Amino acid sequence: MTPSHRDTVLVTGGAGFIGSALVRRLIESFDGRVVVVDSLTYAGHLESLEGVSRHPNFAFEHVDITDAKAVRTCFETWSPRIVFHLAAESHVDRSIDSPATFVETNIVGTYIVLEAALGAWRIVGTDRRARCKFIHVSTDEVFGSLGPRGAFTETTAYAPRSPYSASKAASDHLARAWHHTYGLPVIVTNCSNNFGPYQLPEKFIPVVIRSALSRRVVPVYGTGENIRDWLYVNDHVDALCRVASAGEVGQTYLIGASNERRNIDIAREICAILDELRPSADGSYIDLIEYVEDRPGHDMRYAIDATVTRDELDWRPAHGFADALRETVSWYLANEEWCSVVMAGGPEGERLGTGRQA
Repeated sequence: MTPSHRDTVLVTGGAGFIGSALVRRLIESFDGRVVVVDSLTYAGHLESLEGVSRHPNFAFEHVDITDAKAVRTCFETWSPRIVFHLAAESHVDRSIDSPATFVETNIVGTYIVLEAALGAWRIVGTDRRARCKFIHVSTDEVFGSLGPRGAFTETTAYAPRSPYSASKAASDHLARAWHHTYGLPVIVTNCSNNFGPYQLPEKFIPVVIRSALSRRVVPVYGTGENIRDWLYVNDHVDALCRVASAGEVGQTYLIGASNERRNIDIAREICAILDELRPSADGSYIDLIEYVEDRPGHDMRYAIDATVTRDELDWRPAHGFADALRETVSWYLANEEWCSVVMAGGPEGERLGTGRQA
């Protein structure tokens, strides 16, 4: 993506995991302004932006996307040409315990951001408006659960099965409706499970790493047979930049790297890497793996067919899974202080996703 110095890119949720990776890439890749809008909840941390927060092209707005007045002011102030909408509640287990928060942020918040973008772009010149794009970043979980074969495509019917995925599905529908009804230049992306540096340590891969290092039980839900299609976060943000520069308005692009792995195999592979990089006198980390009670309604398998994105946008993941996983483990070993800061007062080591079971 190569906008001129006069362009502004606005990233909602830019202090989160994927958002901060995108912001770091944008700051590196062009000389325009990058504005982060984030409410800095448990999932958003300025520490994740420490390397770019002093850059002259960086700006930060401490705003909750459910605050309509504040969001509207952001759009009026910055008049962005490109919007990447990533702000969302995204943890399935948390959605089981507190679904109302997901409805408010993911559905109502998305409506507010769409309205603010529409209002801002209606008053700019026709030439500039034609160059605007609203990239709505979503998940493959909106498609539900797959059987042993097949993969999600751009035409797969929606079948969300958790409060999280249902709220994201609703936000996708809103984004498309604002395009078809009001002409907002929306593009929707659906990605597979991301991993990499700066991921909040309550997600699966960092949970395995942190639990093993602390000699706690390394929890694997159910029988560990659930399969996810893993995507290195830096490959994801490369794809998002390609969507912004070459994606067709009104289209959907699926982003995945065809890295299907069972959860139990991921846990074992991480423990094997830790055995090599930080061996313990107390024995192999693999011995800490235990099966725990499964998540309610746990989807069995996700897989993405990213053929359209690869062919139409000339995008390919640049990182092999094994090397990216090793790099991720190494990053967490070198950044234990970051983990401690972002998890201060949080539920590390506690089980989420059980609070509303019958």
